[in-house]
Amino acid sequence: MPTSTFAADPSSAGDESASPACVMSFNANDPSGAGGLSADVTAMASAGVHALTVVTGAYYRDSAEIFDHFAFDEEAVGEQARTALEDMPVAAIKVGFVGSPENIAAIAEIATDYAEVPVIAYMPNLSWWDESELDNYLEAFRDLILPQTTVLVGNHSTLWRWLLPDWSGERSPNAREIAKAAAEYGVPYTLVTGISLPEQHIDNVLASPVTVLFSEKFEHFEASFAGAGDTLSAALTALLATGLDLQSATAEALSYLDHSLDAGFQPGMGQLLPDRLFWAQADVDDDDTPGLDLDAGEGKPPAPPTFELPPHGTKQ
Repeated sequence: MPTSTFAADPSSAGDESASPACVMSFNANDPSGAGGLSADVTAMASAGVHALTVVTGAYYRDSAEIFDHFAFDEEAVGEQARTALEDMPVAAIKVGFVGSPENIAAIAEIATDYAEVPVIAYMPNLSWWDESELDNYLEAFRDLILPQTTVLVGNHSTLWRWLLPDWSGERSPNAREIAKAAAEYGVPYTLVTGISLPEQHIDNVLASPVTVLFSEKFEHFEASFAGAGDTLSAALTALLATGLDLQSATAEALSYLDHSLDAGFQPGMGQLLPDRLFWAQADVDDDDTPGLDLDAGEGKPPAPPTFELPPHGTKQ
């Protein structure tokens, strides 16, 4: 991730111009550390931004599965966010799983008040949830958050079943067709992940309703991961906040996710988790001097390239 993540310049202390960009995340607490705010904080910190985390509720889960979720009251969510926003300017907002239609309405109102700030919305797989609650949540998210959204992020099967429930084609919808469905609710860009390809590959495609803007293919991991979507959407949000244009931010976020999964680990008896701090793995040099060597360690992934900062290209 950005070089400033790994080596702070002491001379910049107290210099407001050197302060990291602030990014606000609306998401649930995840006690397993797989996704939710845990994923957001570590991914965003890896990109060198300061995360303003708004707790919208909490998962009841372990590393294997989600059992339930407890939503915060919408007033508590709104007060958390507005108190921070009145103090610190934010460069981007991420909306993850926020637990209730009431929380969605509160967040949509805030996004309207900060219309100049790009919103990255992530829709996870919610098949574990009660069907009636799920339907109400998806309807509210579609009607209230999507019109505020700059980039929608989600897995191919999740977005397909949500946005194109009546799809009757012999083939599955492609990324542009999903983006077109999202655009009917006001979304200009959609990042569709996990599109199955032949020979054990998956495709990840950034699309608008009219064209594919970027795509990246990866080998399919045999292992099952939890938290990949939160990791990707948080990284994308943070990178946009640093000033990267949308295509570059997407490429860097996907590379970061790929490295995180490649370094993934299994802390419990369930799924593997992305190692979002893979870049911080320290090796001791021959002289026993500790320090960060991002390219060291046989079998460890190389460090991602240093970011350049082209003009911002998202919807404002």
